[in-house]
Amino acid sequence: MGSSDSKTKGKAKSTARNKKPVAPSKAKTRKANAVKSPPGEDEIRNKAQEIYNERILRREHGTAEDDWLRAERLLKG
Repeated sequence: MGSSDSKTKGKAKSTARNKKPVAPSKAKTRKANAVKSPPGEDEIRNKAQEIYNERILRREHGTAEDDWLRAERLLKG
């Protein structure tokens, strides 16, 4: 039993030794460095429409202006 344990340990060491560190992909690096442009009027309008639809489904009161301002806050972060 002692000989099989040493073989297993030897294999584990050799595979761990052969692994190379993984560098982050260039796509992730570029994405993190990219500057996000502010949302356009169409994007805000679409988000405000989504907010309106959800609000109506929940039978909540509100205004189009409230929906627009909330959409801007959500999109601009």
